[in-house]
Amino acid sequence: MSKLIISAGTGFLGQILVDHFKNKFEEIVILTRGKSQTIDGIKYVNWNARTFSGWEKELENATVLINLAGKSVDCRYTKENKKEILLSRIESTKILNKAVLNCTNPPKHWLNSSTSTIYRFSLDKQMDEVDGEIGNDFSINVALSWEKAFFKTETPNTLKTALRTSIVLGKNGGAFIPLKTLAKVGFGGKQGKGNQFISWIHEEDFANAIDFILQKEITGVINIVSPEPIRNVDFMQELRKAVGFPFGIPINKFFLEIGSFFIRTETELVLKSRNVVPKRLLDNGFGFKFRDIDEAFKDLI
Repeated sequence: MSKLIISAGTGFLGQILVDHFKNKFEEIVILTRGKSQTIDGIKYVNWNARTFSGWEKELENATVLINLAGKSVDCRYTKENKKEILLSRIESTKILNKAVLNCTNPPKHWLNSSTSTIYRFSLDKQMDEVDGEIGNDFSINVALSWEKAFFKTETPNTLKTALRTSIVLGKNGGAFIPLKTLAKVGFGGKQGKGNQFISWIHEEDFANAIDFILQKEITGVINIVSPEPIRNVDFMQELRKAVGFPFGIPINKFFLEIGSFFIRTETELVLKSRNVVPKRLLDNGFGFKFRDIDEAFKDLI
């Protein structure tokens, strides 16, 4: 493959993909809000994710475009932050649609971020891409608007795939680091009732799944999650075992609300039950390296 474009590729997920694909593409270009430069053979090009400024020329003759742009949801859901969470996703997707359509030789395959949070809170039913039930709250409506902005513009010469990604567990970023810290200092008990499901995926399986989607040319929506959602209470128990801490103080909803206020985040991120499974990946023959959470933890710690 010749050229990979990753928009907003300097973050945690972007670096996972760069490490995975650096020897598989002749050229990798990162669209970033930082300055334009080349580091270790990776080309960084400035963009604001909303308007053309020259970056759009990089899409010409690209093999793959992966869009990861969007304000982090790890913040307080103030009116201003909610607006930015929505607009950062919609506007970046819309401007990329325009850029793709303007290309003489557009990217062959475009993978756009979405989220497994698009499915309703579920303690019972496992949500797949065929029978999964969409809910109705702020995060879900953001996801719906995001996917609508992506798919409603037809790109005849570019395949499109929306990645409904769960929590990605990795060594160098994301949710795993603060969770591991909590477990190490004795606060690795259940969070809230503890019966809520966590859908997760190991960083290596995340990168391999993206690679697999490109090889198989899978389009439409696809869940990027491990096959085994796990209840919060069991997730935290396995994490305590992995870090070697004998007990974990549970944190009820009241104290989660207080704590989330002080660290400027929302309790929804740990209390929503995400019971999501990767039907399309499995049906297409993808093999997960880390199906069980204990194996994932052993590798990451």
